[in-house]
Amino acid sequence: MTAQSPILEVKDLETQFHTQDGTVHAVNGVSFDLNSGEFLGVVGESGSGKSVTMMSLLRLIPMPPGKIVAGQAMFEGRDLLTLELEDLRTVRGGRIGFIFQDPLTSLNPVLTIGFQIMESLHIHTKLSDEKREARAIELLQLVGIPGAKKRLESYPHELSGGMRQRVMIAMSLACSPRVIIADEPTTALDVTIQAQIIEIIRDLREKLGTAVIWITHDLGVIAGLADRVLVMYGGLIVEEAPVGELYANPQHPYTEGLLGSIPRLDQKGMQLINIKGQPPSLYQKPDSCPFAPRCPYVFDRCREENPPLLEVKMGHSTACWWDMDNQRPRYGS
Repeated sequence: MTAQSPILEVKDLETQFHTQDGTVHAVNGVSFDLNSGEFLGVVGESGSGKSVTMMSLLRLIPMPPGKIVAGQAMFEGRDLLTLELEDLRTVRGGRIGFIFQDPLTSLNPVLTIGFQIMESLHIHTKLSDEKREARAIELLQLVGIPGAKKRLESYPHELSGGMRQRVMIAMSLACSPRVIIADEPTTALDVTIQAQIIEIIRDLREKLGTAVIWITHDLGVIAGLADRVLVMYGGLIVEEAPVGELYANPQHPYTEGLLGSIPRLDQKGMQLINIKGQPPSLYQKPDSCPFAPRCPYVFDRCREENPPLLEVKMGHSTACWWDMDNQRPRYGS
């Protein structure tokens, strides 16, 4: 871990969506810290609450139907969830950058790449037109786009998927933010381009010291990137640990299942784990363990009470009534 002072402190975040079918409890009391310069991985299957959690911090969810009903997100001494919208706009793109999953739908199709990068600089800085253009060229060069000056005149549809994602990264870096949130930025790209984008993020983080929150459903992607990992399920954090500790010694059955579903070259012939069942319905806020219906270790307490996220080892927390190390109920259950 690169630093010990939290620059972002999230406490008891709850986000709901009100639909015709009922209220969806998408995020159900999420708390975590992000340290300066840290690379934090957030993993879990689709619908676990990863993206909604991070978009809620910048109030990017559509409201309505979405609503942040509880919580606090302290950043640079201010609560992002209660900031006036005008003040929040200075944080978005200025102090916290966001890389969206699909750059083609996130970039404006009728505006040039150069205009969109320089627009952010115009909003958040006092640079002259000439310096904004020079900064835009510098950013495109930084993310490995050849012919950067010429590319300023390109439109999003004229670029490949990998190039568009590089542009999104350049835009997120435009104002030298303290935090970058990357929402599954390599999902729609082929494996070769994925590797290039990951390498760019790693290099930029080392050069600029920016803290990164990387949202993904793929534990393999963050194995060589993250300092620490949050595992989410049913709108909750079910495990939190340094990346090496999490991979070597998972303390939640869901994490064990995720890790067991990844093919490994050093374990040829081993059968992959299949997590049986379906993700939980979030029309009701979980009052018991949300993973209980799919858990191979489930017992009575799991169906009666939702376990809190508690530290079981130094820096390693889990929300589980089952002791994975000793294969018995935890806390004298």
